[in-house]
Amino acid sequence: MYKQIYIPVDNSDYSNMAVDIGVRLAKQFGAKVIGSHVYAAKLHDRRFKQMEAGLPEEYHDEQELERQRKIHDSLITRGLQIITDSYLDVVEKKCAADNIPLEERSLEGKNFKVLVDDINGNGYDLVVMGALGVGAVRDSMIGSVTERVVRRVRSADLFIVKDLKPLNGGGKITVAVDGSAQSFGGLKTALALAKALNCEVDAVSAFDPYFHYAMFNSISGVLSEEAGKVFRFKQQEKLHEEVIDSGLAKIYQSHLEISKKVAEEEGIQIKTALLDGKPFDKILQYVRREKPWLLILGRVGVHSDEDMDVGSNTENLLRLVPCNVLISSRKFVPPIDAVAEYTVAWTEEALKRMERVPVFARGMAKTAVYRYAIEKGYTIISNTVVDGAMGDILPKSAIDAMKNLGKQLDAAGIDRNKMTASDGVVGDLMGQGLAGMVSQVADTEAAPHPVNYYVCQSCGYTAKGDEPVKCPICNAGGEQFKFLDKTIFEAAAKAEGGLETETAYDDIQLQWTEEARKVLRMIPPGFQRRRAKAKVDKTGRKKGLTVITKEFAV
Repeated sequence: MYKQIYIPVDNSDYSNMAVDIGVRLAKQFGAKVIGSHVYAAKLHDRRFKQMEAGLPEEYHDEQELERQRKIHDSLITRGLQIITDSYLDVVEKKCAADNIPLEERSLEGKNFKVLVDDINGNGYDLVVMGALGVGAVRDSMIGSVTERVVRRVRSADLFIVKDLKPLNGGGKITVAVDGSAQSFGGLKTALALAKALNCEVDAVSAFDPYFHYAMFNSISGVLSEEAGKVFRFKQQEKLHEEVIDSGLAKIYQSHLEISKKVAEEEGIQIKTALLDGKPFDKILQYVRREKPWLLILGRVGVHSDEDMDVGSNTENLLRLVPCNVLISSRKFVPPIDAVAEYTVAWTEEALKRMERVPVFARGMAKTAVYRYAIEKGYTIISNTVVDGAMGDILPKSAIDAMKNLGKQLDAAGIDRNKMTASDGVVGDLMGQGLAGMVSQVADTEAAPHPVNYYVCQSCGYTAKGDEPVKCPICNAGGEQFKFLDKTIFEAAAKAEGGLETETAYDDIQLQWTEEARKVLRMIPPGFQRRRAKAKVDKTGRKKGLTVITKEFAV
């Protein structure tokens, strides 16, 4: 896989470990090693001249000053070259022991600039360098040279050494996948390294279903009453809870399923984990818990522009994780499209019905119907299934309003395949139709009735209504669903006491026990506490709870 492995050295502990790792990888892949060291003779020369005014008076004689300059020039030029040769001798001895071809590069100039020019100019496959150099102190997280190289190298993979413990025996490699070509390229690299180093591979995928809830809570505090009506908080949150959150979970789970298939094609079985929360934070927690030898990340993520230097999750994790990090610039597009994971067939009538949905909303509508079909055990989606899915999400009054909107679009002769949400005439019609629909959703919803909730023990997905046949997120069988007995929480709430009722931005009420509030107060105030509360609130609501107890808040 790797043919040219570039190792910048400076005789620091992390640099020496980088040499060990780079040479081992070169041996496994039959690669050539390029060892380099950058020294700054010109910088020392300029600095000496700036210091001349501070020399003792006896050195101010012109002849003596010139003699000192020559001595300094000779010592610096010759001395720095000797130091460079000594550093590279370490690489030479280790390569010679394993008969690995070596090219030594002694470079002069500004360290990171020279390294970047050398790497980008020669097309090396892999760069292995220490996270910290000889200038590291206790609170150092990543060295300035390493950070600047990471930001400026776009073609080579970057192996950043952060763990000084050698890889003895089979370790673990964790790769984060988010659907980007770089993350799947990282997966391919993980599989190749696993074969070469006899390591296990874990794939993780993280998404954040709590962000919008926290954001809506924040927005509701500054919007006027009239603006709040326009924003329609209640319907926004219902849309997220019923459609978008599960849709996101399905998308990121599909990345893991694709990763499994790619690994199986190479004869490797991998473990997977779907994580919910702020991606870098959840991956960091996973790394601290599982203690992999190496974490592999794409240089940029699925939402980044191509000209981005490094993605925010990759940047945060590079600083924070205790293990080695490989930043993948390699790209790989799996032959399996995530959408193709949808294995449910549609009848012709149901498909034609979905085509009547405006194109900009069609994907979301299909996702909602698909989720409902999988959960209820249908393998063919018919008109009856579509009706059931819509009834599961919206009351009859809202469905009638949507049908009326469809008639208005037909009367206006609007092609649903060419509609965009910003079209003027569409906006007018949608505004009229949705205004009626939204008001009916808010005012004429059916009286609440007891609903059973079931939690998937494999991925945590919550289903409501009839007992599920299959999980629409992780494809686990119905036997993996556990009935959520809310009476347990209600009994705990009575025992804990001190109930206080809070009304959310969308007028939904939740009660918190005094013990649960004490747990929340243990979290530092500000954004940490707000986010923690948003996560607990949203999780409780999705499970149909009306009261938050200490056990649930922990």
